[in-house]
Amino acid sequence: IAIPNRNFLLMKTLRHFSQVCLLAFVALGAAAVSAQEFKIGFVNTDRIFREASTAKTAQAKLEQEFSKREKDLVDLGNTIKTASDKFEREAPTLSETQRNTRQKQLMDQDREFQRKRREFQEDLNTRKNEEQQVVIERANRAVKVVAEAEKYDVIFQEAVYINPKHDITDKVIKSLNATAGK
Repeated sequence: IAIPNRNFLLMKTLRHFSQVCLLAFVALGAAAVSAQEFKIGFVNTDRIFREASTAKTAQAKLEQEFSKREKDLVDLGNTIKTASDKFEREAPTLSETQRNTRQKQLMDQDREFQRKRREFQEDLNTRKNEEQQVVIERANRAVKVVAEAEKYDVIFQEAVYINPKHDITDKVIKSLNATAGK
């Protein structure tokens, strides 16, 4: 017969003790909740990014900042497409040397276009993240204002399911919009 070692028994006893303590804590917490109201709320961050005036302002700012570069990229892409189509039509009549030269030029132009497009996307993503961070910070302050004013115990920003009666997104957007001009 194998006798369990002493550490194994000690660990098993501690695990059992911690489970008992956890159950006691939950029971005490449940009693405390029933003794006083526990107020929870939920904020839909997607709605804040769509509907809050600070988020709309940030989006407009990004569009203004990047619209010219985006138009230039679209124009460059169209130019390359036109040149490529022209090359496809004329390729059978070109000499081998001319065909190779134009093909190399198109490949170089396309490579440059891809580089510019990557740089544009990286710059746009960086600026979008910066602007979103500002919106998030302001939204978090607005959540705190609403939570303190209405005495919420906890506010969730993500949940699998939330009863609509706990959704305070409208109040937060209203608070956020009220402080946007300040």
